[in-house]
Amino acid sequence: MQGRGLMMEHLSQYTYVQSIAKATISELQEIIKEGITEKEIVYRAEEIMRNKGIQSFWYHGVGAFVHVGKRTIISESGKEYKPSDTVVGRHDIVTIDLSPEINTYWGDYARTLIVTDGNVIAEEALANTQTESAVEFSHGINAEKEIHKKFIEFVRPDMTFEEVYSYMNEVIQQLGYINLDFSGNLGHTIEFHKDQRRYFESGNKMKLSEGSLFTFEPHIKYRNGEYGFKRENIYYFRNGEILVL
Repeated sequence: MQGRGLMMEHLSQYTYVQSIAKATISELQEIIKEGITEKEIVYRAEEIMRNKGIQSFWYHGVGAFVHVGKRTIISESGKEYKPSDTVVGRHDIVTIDLSPEINTYWGDYARTLIVTDGNVIAEEALANTQTESAVEFSHGINAEKEIHKKFIEFVRPDMTFEEVYSYMNEVIQQLGYINLDFSGNLGHTIEFHKDQRRYFESGNKMKLSEGSLFTFEPHIKYRNGEYGFKRENIYYFRNGEILVL
C-alpha cells in the first residue's frame, strides 16, 4: 500500500485518467443500442479509451467489464471474465465497469445503463418511463444513488474499512437489495499494483484516512429481482470532507 502523501501528490494524474473513464461511458450511451452484443460493447469501450490515450488496463488486462440483461447479476473476477455474444434487447440493462491506466495511474468507474425502445435513456428521464421494465430498472438506479448518498453522509476519515462495510451492507439490506459481489466486498483502495488493494470487507481494520483514494462500488440486485446494478466512483478525503474524484 502506498503512502497517503505520495498518492495525493499525484491527484491530478488520477483525475485525468478517471475523466477518460467518465467520457467513455458518455460516448457509449450513444453507441449502445438494441442488437449490439456484449463483445462489441467491450471492443468499442476499449477502443474509445485507447483513442483517448489509455495505454493499458490494470484489472487483469480487462478494460471494460460488461454484462447485458440477466447476466448483470454475475459477479466474477477479471481473471475469468469473457464477454459473451448476448445481444442488447429493446428494453434492457447493461453494466459497464472500466479500468483504464496510464503510467500506473488508475481510473475505476462503473455505471448501469438502461435501454428503452432500443436506445440508452438518461437516468433523469427513466422515472417518466412507465413500462414495467423501466419501473424495475429505475428502482435499481435510484437504490444505487441512495446507497452512495448514505455512504457520503456516513464515512469519516477515522473509520475503518470494516466499519463502513458493515454499515453499508445494512443499508443495502434495508433497501431490499442483496450484495452480489463474489467476495462480498464493496470497494477497494487505489494502488500502483492491483494485488496491494485493501477492501471494504469484514476484518479490514485499516482506517479510511490511510487509504488515500478508494472506490465504493456496490453490485446489487433487488431481493426478488432478475437484474444486477453497479455504480462506482473513486472517493478521497480533503480536510475531513469526502470528495468524488
